Amino acid sequence: MRVLVVHNRYSSAQPSGENRVVDEEVGLLRAAGHRVDVFERRSDDIAARSLLAKAAVPLLVPWNPAVRTELTARLRAERPDVVHVHNVFPLLSPAVLAACADAGVPVVATLHNYTQVCPPGTLHRDGRPCTECVGPALPLPAVRHGCYRDSRLATVPLAVSLAVNRRRWWSGVERFFCISASQRDLLVRSGMPPERLLVKHNFVPDPGARREGDGEQLLYLGRLAEAKGVRLLMTAWDRLAADGGAGVPLVIAGAGPLEREVSAWAAGRDDVRYAGLWDPERCRRAVARSVAVLAPSMARETFGLVAAEAMAAGVPAVAAGHGAFTELVEDGVTGLLHRPGDAASLADRIRRIVSDPERNREMGRAARHRYERGFSPAVGLERLVEGYRTAIAVRSGGGDSPPSRGNESAGPRRGAARTEMGAVDD
Repeated sequence: MRVLVVHNRYSSAQPSGENRVVDEEVGLLRAAGHRVDVFERRSDDIAARSLLAKAAVPLLVPWNPAVRTELTARLRAERPDVVHVHNVFPLLSPAVLAACADAGVPVVATLHNYTQVCPPGTLHRDGRPCTECVGPALPLPAVRHGCYRDSRLATVPLAVSLAVNRRRWWSGVERFFCISASQRDLLVRSGMPPERLLVKHNFVPDPGARREGDGEQLLYLGRLAEAKGVRLLMTAWDRLAADGGAGVPLVIAGAGPLEREVSAWAAGRDDVRYAGLWDPERCRRAVARSVAVLAPSMARETFGLVAAEAMAAGVPAVAAGHGAFTELVEDGVTGLLHRPGDAASLADRIRRIVSDPERNREMGRAARHRYERGFSPAVGLERLVEGYRTAIAVRSGGGDSPPSRGNESAGPRRGAARTEMGAVDD
C-alpha cells in the first residue's frame, strides 16, 4: 500500500514516546514493502520564527488553512491509499482532515492520548485524575483551571480546537486506533462513535538483549513529572529506606520539570542514582539489567510503553493499577500492580518484587511470552495493516471488514480484577 503519515513532531528537548512510535511504525511498514511518505511539522522550528510568527502560532491550533492547501495538493499528486494521522498540535491542526476529504483519501488516526475529550490530553489535574471535560460540548473547566501549562491563555486554543473540531474528527476519520481497551472504553463513554474505534496496542521492537540472572537494580525510566508518579516513587522509596531498604539500588533516568527535585533528593544517597537522560541503546541495556521496571503513574496511561519494553527484555514491571497498565501487566503473573497514588502500596509491591528472586524470574518469563503474543513487531504490523484495509474498504463503500484480534482487548483482564484499586479513569 501507499501510506502518507501525518505528524507534528514534539520538541526534541524532552523524550517523546509518540515520536518513537511514529518512527518505528514507519520503519516497520517500509520493511514490509509498503511505500510510506511523511507529511510533518516540527515543534522545534517554532523557536526560529519571528516574534510575530510565534505570536500567531496559537491562532493556528484550531485551524491552519495553509496546511489544508499544501496537503490537498500533495494528496492529489501522490494519491496514497490511506492517510495515517498522529499528532496535529500545534502547527498542523485538524485542517489535515479537510485536506483528506478534499482529495477523497481515507483516514485513520492513532489516539496517543485523550485530546479528543480533554484539551491537554492527560485527564489529570492537580495531582489527581480529572474528567470534568469528558462529555460537555464546551471544555470550559480546562480553561478555568488552566490545564495546559498551568495557563488559562495557553489552554484556550486547545479548548477552542476541541469544541469546534469534535464532529470533524468523529466524521472525517474512518477508523481510530486506540492504543488500549481502557482508552477505548472511556472514549466510547464520552460519546465517540464506537464503530470507528479499534484497539491496536503499540508494538515494541525486540531489544535483542534479555535479562540474565536476577537483575541488579530497580529502574524508573521516563519523564520526570508529577503525573508520572515521580514524587510518589520518592515517598515510597523513603518508606522502604526507613524500613531497611529494598536491597538493590534505584536508578532514575529521564528529564522533565521535576529534574532538580529528583537530583537533589538522590544526591548523597548510596541507594539511589539519578542518571539523567539516556539514549535509546543505553535505556535498553539498563532495562535488561533490572530486577523490575517501575511505572507508578498518577495519570491513566493510554498505553505504558515502558512496561511493554520491560516485557520485551523479560523483566517484570511494578505499575499503577489503572488505565492501560491493567491490560499490560497481569498482576502476580507478568508483574505487580499497586493502588494508584498510594505510596504504601507501591513500597509493598517493590519489596515483594525484590524479595522472591525465583518468582521474579517466573514473572520475567511470562512477561516475555506476553510481549511475543501482544506487542511484537509481527503483531503490530498485522493489526496496523488490518486497520488500513478496513478504512479503505469503508471509504470505497465495501463496508466494514470482519472484526480482527486487534479490535478486542488483547491483554488478559484477570489482573485488573485482583488489584487493590478502585476504578479510576486515566
